[in-house]
Amino acid sequence: MLAFLAITALSLAFTKDLFASVMLTGIYSLLSAAFFVLMDAVDVAFTEAAVGAGISTILMVTTLTMTGRYENRKLHHPLIALCVVAVTGVMLIIGTMDMPAFGSDVAPAQVHVAPYYIMQSGEDIDIPNIVTSVLASYRGFDTFGEVVVVFTAVVGVLALLEFSRKESDITEKPAPMFQHKILRIVSKILIPPIMLFALYVQFHGEYGPGGGFQAGVIFASAIILYAMLFGVEQTRKAVSMPVVKVFAALGVLIYGSVGIVSMLNGGNYLDYNALFENDITGQHVGIIIIELGVGITVATAMILIFLTFARRIGKSNSNSGTKEGTA
Repeated sequence: MLAFLAITALSLAFTKDLFASVMLTGIYSLLSAAFFVLMDAVDVAFTEAAVGAGISTILMVTTLTMTGRYENRKLHHPLIALCVVAVTGVMLIIGTMDMPAFGSDVAPAQVHVAPYYIMQSGEDIDIPNIVTSVLASYRGFDTFGEVVVVFTAVVGVLALLEFSRKESDITEKPAPMFQHKILRIVSKILIPPIMLFALYVQFHGEYGPGGGFQAGVIFASAIILYAMLFGVEQTRKAVSMPVVKVFAALGVLIYGSVGIVSMLNGGNYLDYNALFENDITGQHVGIIIIELGVGITVATAMILIFLTFARRIGKSNSNSGTKEGTA
């Protein structure tokens, strides 16, 4: 593993083939997911495999289609930037010297926070998956912030790319793999089970590995697979983009509304105990609702970002083809 990390670091530092860098990054994410499984962190492995090795790799490859495969020749030597990065790195290393050793059993997180979650999670929330208890209940504010960040990223991508060209400028072209009938037939068989598995991960997150983040990315991967095989414009016809945009905001609204209902019932914001007279029932219902909001926002965000990037590529290709024909 250390040898692979060293080779990856050297390759990323010296190679000018950006496609190779993207592939190495995806391989590293996939290996990381395997190590998370070995350490019984299956929830994290789900996320790393789906986001790191899956969606992120696809988005970076899509971006390379717009920017080119190879890095441009450097016209100057950024010594000042290198010095700033080196000084910052040294300061960070010095700062970590006062921190407890990695994995130390006397670290504050191991002595105070972790034992409480492990010992009290069953009594407070009564669900088997402690990871879901932590993410959805104990640190619900942080998770809500992460959902808002995902939604903000979608808004930024749409603001930069979606409204930059007119609809009349788009020339629909078949997807690169449209002619592969075997891939298309197999995808039609696989896409429904992928979506079904996403729903299982969504609503089984309390009792096993999963949750809204993992389910959202898995569901989005099914739509992205369809777009890669049948074309972006065909996917936009099958998936109503205005509806997807509404659902992206609706997921955040669902999450935030749970906190407002908690306050109206006399509790604190995102205090699920205030939702019902029985605290355990309130925790279960609150977690199910906010996880649904997370899943909706993450799924729609991934779909919007990919389709917007991919459509931008189609616009660029059609414009370049028009210029060549005019010339």
